Amino acid sequence: MAETMLQIMGRHYPIRCRDGEEAHLQHLAGLIEQKARDAQQNSPGMTEVRSLLFAALFLADEVNELKREAAGRQSQLPLSDEDEPAARAVEALAARIEKLRERLAVGAAHA
Repeated sequence: MAETMLQIMGRHYPIRCRDGEEAHLQHLAGLIEQKARDAQQNSPGMTEVRSLLFAALFLADEVNELKREAAGRQSQLPLSDEDEPAARAVEALAARIEKLRERLAVGAAHA
């Protein structure tokens, strides 16, 4: 297990991660840092916590938009007759996974 130091909004955060993931985490911290700085520039005097909250909201909005775009593109992909059985199999697996998730959630609630 590796450890790296992330700096966000002038604070240092020691983070443990899998070996080799240090550079990726540094990159992600840079994205968070930039969004937090953008939030502070747009609303001077904002507290650090609120800046980080807005950074998280900005990033979540970007992820949500990318997911919507990907779903839209995926629905536009033409399926050939050869792809139809595979698509049905994937849909059936997704339904089974969802049922399993629901059962696990119910089991966790009763534990």
